[in-house]
Amino acid sequence: MSEVFEGYERQYCELSTNLSRKCNAAGSLIDEEQKSKEVEELQSGLDDGDVLIRKMDLEARSLQPGVKAMLLAKLREYKSDLTRLKREVKKLASAKSNQTAHEELLESGMANAHMASADQRDRLTVSTDRLNQSSERIKESRRAVFETEELGISILQDLHQQRETLLNSHTKLHGVDDAIDKSKKVLTAMSRRMSKNKWILGSVIGALVLAIIFILYFKLSH
Repeated sequence: MSEVFEGYERQYCELSTNLSRKCNAAGSLIDEEQKSKEVEELQSGLDDGDVLIRKMDLEARSLQPGVKAMLLAKLREYKSDLTRLKREVKKLASAKSNQTAHEELLESGMANAHMASADQRDRLTVSTDRLNQSSERIKESRRAVFETEELGISILQDLHQQRETLLNSHTKLHGVDDAIDKSKKVLTAMSRRMSKNKWILGSVIGALVLAIIFILYFKLSH
């Protein structure tokens, strides 16, 4: 048998015994931090076991066929033993992970509850502020409506007064138009009378001139 293989075999057997003892001890630990450290050491030991298994496999395959078959059969037993140890360490790590996950879930739940409560308070505060702002806007809108209504009433009153003023002005203008029409008629009548008087005056002057001419002719002729 190969001395090299025997050396690897001896190391593996010591490692396997040590790992089995640590697995049993770690399963009874209550302190999670200590258990976590033990699981890390066990996983490191499993890695060492894998290295030793590979070395034994390489060494066995390099020997004569007769010795090789015997060593490979023994190696299969060591591989089964290492697989068993891996399952035990995996169970320990899984239990630790479940416990840690449970604790983290509880902490997360409490944190989420606090955050949700804080969020609800913040949302309530924001909603209250928005409601107050909406109330102020409504008050300002109502105030603006009242002011607009008062302004509208004032404008309607001014328009009514202006309408009355325009109606009075229209009445006065109508009276002025009537007076102008009457004045036109009087001026027309006066113009006609003046024309007649001019004709009459002209006729009288013409008659007087003829009479004077006739008198002068009569005197001069005698």
